[in-house]
Amino acid sequence: MSKLRVAAFSISIDGFGAGPEQTLTNPMGVGGMALHDWVLGTKTFRQMHGDFAERLSGGEPPREDVDDRFAARSFENLGAWILGRNMFGPIRGPWPDHEWKGWWGETPPYHVPVFVLTHHARPPLAMAGGTTFHFVTDGIHAALSRAKAAAQGKDVRLGGGAATIREYLSERLIDELHLAVSPVVLGRGENLFGGIDTASLGYRCTERAFSERAMHVVLTR
Repeated sequence: MSKLRVAAFSISIDGFGAGPEQTLTNPMGVGGMALHDWVLGTKTFRQMHGDFAERLSGGEPPREDVDDRFAARSFENLGAWILGRNMFGPIRGPWPDHEWKGWWGETPPYHVPVFVLTHHARPPLAMAGGTTFHFVTDGIHAALSRAKAAAQGKDVRLGGGAATIREYLSERLIDELHLAVSPVVLGRGENLFGGIDTASLGYRCTERAFSERAMHVVLTR
């Protein structure tokens, strides 16, 4: 049966999934890139992002460790993704045109249908490598229904951001939530759990593991 999963989602010790003041040149907000230090040097990340990942690594060999195992696992059995609009790009309000095609260049790393939540309609956007972005204007339930149909029995990965995860979490729609808690304090930004009673919603920690760069926890319902 298809599950809705959050996987390899990085948060700070104080619960923020991104820093404040997201811009075109700083898509993770102020201080937000530090949340992802755990994944940048992994073999999985290097294989996915090629030369870009090589430059970030500073010449270090790719890591095959706890972090890499969780990174690789996050891509297993995926048939579709759901993203909030901020995860697709920094543009707010009505689309001024159709020029913006995401943060990832001509070949995004998804390779399956991706359903982007938005209040403003836009035609589907087919990209190289098998990714097609579909823009969903009728809410989180409609996006999940369409994503599960497209996934054809495989899982749907909810990529974020934090506000989108909060919406699905509040509705008890997420089956599995893997968080990589980075040893970073942001102080402000996009808080993941503020005001959400995860215990009352039925979520429990069912797995945990540690590396030098992150604490990995898995919540299931």
